[in-house]
Amino acid sequence: MNSQGPEQQTITEAAAHWAVRLHAGELDAEAQARLAQWLADDQRHAPALRFAEQTWAALGDLALDSKPADLRLRPKVARSVPVTRRRRLLRWVKPAAVLSLVLAVGWACGPTLLLQIEADYRTGTGEIRTVQLVDGSSVELDASSAIRIDYDSAERRIRLLAGSAVFDVAPMGEAETRPFVVQSAGGQTKALGTRFVVGRQSSDQAWVGVLQHSVAVSLQTLPAQGSPRQTLMEGQSARYSASNGVQALPGFDLSAATSWRRGVLVFDRQPLAQVIGQLNRYRPGQIILANPALATRQVSGVFRLELLDSALQTLTRELHVQRVELAGVSLIY
Repeated sequence: MNSQGPEQQTITEAAAHWAVRLHAGELDAEAQARLAQWLADDQRHAPALRFAEQTWAALGDLALDSKPADLRLRPKVARSVPVTRRRRLLRWVKPAAVLSLVLAVGWACGPTLLLQIEADYRTGTGEIRTVQLVDGSSVELDASSAIRIDYDSAERRIRLLAGSAVFDVAPMGEAETRPFVVQSAGGQTKALGTRFVVGRQSSDQAWVGVLQHSVAVSLQTLPAQGSPRQTLMEGQSARYSASNGVQALPGFDLSAATSWRRGVLVFDRQPLAQVIGQLNRYRPGQIILANPALATRQVSGVFRLELLDSALQTLTRELHVQRVELAGVSLIY
């Protein structure tokens, strides 16, 4: 686990304080102005605040009495003057401190803590799982993936929170009139057929591939450039993001991208950094590329999921790089 640096820790603590203060009630004009200025000061502040607010909401009604212990023991005294700013501050210092600690762990561990609370179904390292849904559809979850089911009377909606998944959709008809939609990373994929795959690459980027029939891919907000929507036919793939819109991927190998369903990982001239990221989803421990100069080295091969330790040995030998094992961490340099 990587600890936060001093700068990120400062951002985390500030985000925690603002999240708790926003949860406590409306901000006055002065506080709103200071919050707006803080958000404008650094592009990392807004996502940090969103993460803090999501974490605070996930924690629920935290059993913290915000009043200091000595104040709870004193009899109430009527006051004709407003509560001072310092006293208002004391009302949320303790929960903010707790949230700061949770966030520090959350930033270091990635989305794992939130996923455990948000997800209806999730898979661990190396785990592949098929989930049967109430409407007859099924979802095949890749390793280290998570989904949330949000079906309602108007729509069969699934949120892909992490990783990738293949969706085998029960078609619409007399018994089922609701469209089937997968939301992830600021976009959505609407089924126009039966089977497709979605992979979440970051908080604002994902890819979609059609295994059978067709899908309609669209962004929830207009992108900075590019098309906000596109229909994909069987065998086609696309990547979408807030910055570049929906972009076709004519050379994308869907068979290789979903090879985990067949118990293997297939790489064709993939950068070593990307390969290591994939391997970390399927084997215990952590592989760390200690030499950044190796990140772009190309890797090709077919690795069986149950033999990834042997595959790692072969990989380091073929690339003529060194590997050191340290308590569950494999350093490659």
